[in-house]
Amino acid sequence: MAQSIPFSPTLQLITSVKDAIAHLAEIAQNLTDAVSGENLIWVFVGLDRFYSGQGLYAIAEPWCQQCVSVVQTRLGEEHPSVATSYNNLGLLYDSQGRYSEAEPLYKKALSIAELSLGVDHPRTATIRKNLKLLGDNYT
Repeated sequence: MAQSIPFSPTLQLITSVKDAIAHLAEIAQNLTDAVSGENLIWVFVGLDRFYSGQGLYAIAEPWCQQCVSVVQTRLGEEHPSVATSYNNLGLLYDSQGRYSEAEPLYKKALSIAELSLGVDHPRTATIRKNLKLLGDNYT
C-alpha cells in the first residue's frame, strides 16, 4: 500500500488510505524488524508522501529522518536505499526552500548512489538532477 501513494496524493486517495497510515506509523515506530530489507524504506516513503503531499512537512520530516537512520542501521551506509533516504529528506527540505539543508543530503545521496548503483543508473541520475535543480534555485 505504501508504494501506491503518489508524490501528490489526491483528496480521494488521502481519504482512502488514511486508516492505513496509522498502521504504517505503527510499523515505523515499533515493528521495523518485521519488515524485509528491500521493503523497509517503503514504510517511511509512504508516510512521507502522504504528509508531504498535503504540505504537512513538519509531520513528514521526522519520518524522513527516521528513515535515514533505520535504513542505514539495517542495510548499511553503502546501500542504495540509504541514498534514496538521503535524497528524499533532501527533497523535503528543498520543497520548503531549506536549500542549505538539502544540498549536503543530495551530495551524500549522490556519493552513495554512484558507489552502489553506478554513475549511469537511473536512480543516480535522478539524484544528480535534484542536486542540479537545487543549484539552479540556491545561488
